[in-house]
Amino acid sequence: NRHQVPPEQQADFHRSMLEDVERLDHLVDQVLDAGRVETAPGPTDFENIPLHDVLRDCAETICLRYRVDPSVVRMQLEPCFVRARRVDLDMIFRNLIDNAVKYAGSPPEVEVRLRQSDDNRAVVCVEDNGRGIPPAMRRKVFGRFVRLGKELQRDRPGTGLGLYIVRTVVGRMRGKVRALDRSQGE
Repeated sequence: NRHQVPPEQQADFHRSMLEDVERLDHLVDQVLDAGRVETAPGPTDFENIPLHDVLRDCAETICLRYRVDPSVVRMQLEPCFVRARRVDLDMIFRNLIDNAVKYAGSPPEVEVRLRQSDDNRAVVCVEDNGRGIPPAMRRKVFGRFVRLGKELQRDRPGTGLGLYIVRTVVGRMRGKVRALDRSQGE
């Protein structure tokens, strides 16, 4: 406000400020989600949710966030219903698909697969073409505030809470989550 700025520089400032607001909004959401996962749901909070719809919605949201074409996230989804809270499923799959898109290679390629196992469990695989997680870190990445790489060398923003939220909510639902090498399958 104190100085006259050319219109193109104003546009750059505006874009930068909007990106900062989005980043801070995402940070606040992550911190709130981390606090929420430690509160157990009541028995009446559960409903039959079409997991295939949740996955589509989460992928669409993430593609909008990163301004990538929706075709970046390919989906192979069998119809599958789970008894859960929608908010829990949103937290799980927003975080997993967000990480997949954020850390995918260039050009980004993400695949989300959903099938029902023989013992009537939902099996979801989220895979990307990124460089992957070193074997020694695959269990550790699910800890609170854990991020890979050196702090000053990171090129992607994050809080280190996303996979902690995923592990906590999936565990509360009596499920399992694992980070695998692409060659290991589901």
